[in-house]
Amino acid sequence: MRDPNRLYPFYAELQRIHITHFPDWRFGQFMNNFLGWIMTSKDVDFFFTEESQMLDYLHEYVEGK
Repeated sequence: MRDPNRLYPFYAELQRIHITHFPDWRFGQFMNNFLGWIMTSKDVDFFFTEESQMLDYLHEYVEGK
């Protein structure tokens, strides 16, 4: 089984990014826009993306906005 503790730092950073960079977006907007960007700009199937890579993509997404 995968270590569930890996999720704490991931969600903390996701929360920080949402509050800091996209505070006016509802969570669904944030995820829809971000995941759409991954699919179109990165050509990545996010279903298989590990949390560490997802954070890398989130940081890249923020830098482009």
